[in-house]
Amino acid sequence: MLTAIVLVHTAADRIPEVAQSIADLHGVAEVYSCAGDVDLIALLRVRDHEQIADIVTKHISKVDGVRRTATHIAFRSYSSLDTDSGFEVGQGD
Repeated sequence: MLTAIVLVHTAADRIPEVAQSIADLHGVAEVYSCAGDVDLIALLRVRDHEQIADIVTKHISKVDGVRRTATHIAFRSYSSLDTDSGFEVGQGD
């Protein structure tokens, strides 16, 4: 499974609609609105690079209100949540 992080710049008055349209696309796991130099961050989880290319170029970039995108492909995933949950197994309250 591949994960891609897509930074999305949108028209300011279209952020909620653009976010929902992107979230509804097959292969898009999550969409976050955020403060900073991008308006939305979309997480894609797909089987191959071709799917990333299709989702970004044929779908996300075509959503009304999307001005531009930048795509980053993740190599590895690190999370303290995954590590911490392993230590909680079998612990009673």
